[in-house]
Amino acid sequence: MRKIIVTFIAVLAVVSGFAAVNSGNPYKKYTEKLPFAMAEITAPVIPDYQVKLTDFGGVGDGITLNTDAFAKAIDALSKKGGGKLVVPQGVWHTGPIVLKSNIELNLKAGAVILFAADESLYPIIETSFEGLDTRRLQSPLSARGAENIAITGQGVIDGNGKYWRPVKKQKVTAAHWKELLAIPGSQEMKPGYWVPSAGYAKGEQSANMNVPNVKNEAEWQTIKRFLRPVMVSLVKCKNVMLKGVIFQNSPAWNLHPLMCENVIVDQILVRNPSYAQNGDALDLESCKNALIIRSRFDAGDDGICIKSGKDKDGRRRGIPCENVVVDGCTVFAGHGGFVVGSEMSGGVKNILVENCQFLGTDVGLRFKSTRGRGGIVENIFINKVSMTDIKTDAITFNMYYGGKSVAEMLADGDTPDNTTKMPITEETPIFRNIDIKNIICNGAGRAMEFNGLPEMPIDGINLQNITILAKKDAVFTNCQNIKKKNVNITIQK
Repeated sequence: MRKIIVTFIAVLAVVSGFAAVNSGNPYKKYTEKLPFAMAEITAPVIPDYQVKLTDFGGVGDGITLNTDAFAKAIDALSKKGGGKLVVPQGVWHTGPIVLKSNIELNLKAGAVILFAADESLYPIIETSFEGLDTRRLQSPLSARGAENIAITGQGVIDGNGKYWRPVKKQKVTAAHWKELLAIPGSQEMKPGYWVPSAGYAKGEQSANMNVPNVKNEAEWQTIKRFLRPVMVSLVKCKNVMLKGVIFQNSPAWNLHPLMCENVIVDQILVRNPSYAQNGDALDLESCKNALIIRSRFDAGDDGICIKSGKDKDGRRRGIPCENVVVDGCTVFAGHGGFVVGSEMSGGVKNILVENCQFLGTDVGLRFKSTRGRGGIVENIFINKVSMTDIKTDAITFNMYYGGKSVAEMLADGDTPDNTTKMPITEETPIFRNIDIKNIICNGAGRAMEFNGLPEMPIDGINLQNITILAKKDAVFTNCQNIKKKNVNITIQK
């Protein structure tokens, strides 16, 4: 009997040891058996040392400004070589926070970091916005050139976006519109278009593609409200993890990793009101090796979006967004569930979207570009995606994007010239090697749209095991090398 017990313990030890070895990196499984080569991604390594925000004078009463407390805590951790900054329960009103290498910002349950809406707290900086090199306000939460950084926990990060964003009347209720007009200093810039300040209106009136045309520093200062920043800006960072936290109510885009490497987005919730202008949930731009997993997105614009710069600025940067796995994610309201573009001038390649659901988005799978962008989008693999109540196209590849949502384009009756060929140059976008399989969509305005350029057709489309219930059939224009297997489209009566 004793021999049997000893043997059992020995076997258990071996099994336990095997489990420990294989559980060392819970993210390893996401980079195995991919249709493209991708390095294994591990969580950032944070030193085993921690401090509390209250140790540096932080007060979570929702009124006291905690900008200095955050800065002092992060500096103290940095001098120790890094560690965890714990934010306890409370509402922590603050100006901008800048993370440094080897630091984890950890929000306990009940903790809310609420960024102040006072524009004087946010200096104007040189940055990139919507793929163009420009100037914007410093982001509420940012890091540049940092390694091993993390934002984790059970709390909330709120950008106070209602004081920054414009609002279109048709997107809100009559009561909400009346409340907006009553806000001191705000104005109806044009019929049905509310802006938070006269400075915002001045900035927008002078802007071309959200880049203002101003002559001197004094003028820049007068339009600061228009220069609303993305809420979380991570630039040229390595080994990044966002896990568990709720990110919401951003001034512009919510999460914007730019030129980062080894990024993990895990079990987060990103949300914005349905009327939020430029309220993208996640914009992954010119990044390499990223996991977006087990997360939820509910945005006023695109949900999960892949970008790599716009036009000449994007081509000059020349950094593609590559090696990205999106797995087990849900997107609710938004212009698109999973989106590539339209800012893709640096290229996009090696993308896998799997085991996801899009519930009530304007478009399910949305790929957009236009002449002038350039860039190559290739090796896109979509597998096991479920959709319901898609307002327009379940799947769309549109090379004639002009800044409007698909719903707006359909309402305006936009019919691009897709027969006249233009010269092929570095400004010609290229889309090729698209593999889409195991898709189920119950309810869409149109099943699919593949609309390529006559001079550069979408090349290599593999559609397999697709079932769509829609009001209109699929449309293929300027496409070549299309393979279909078990594609079933039922037209709603």
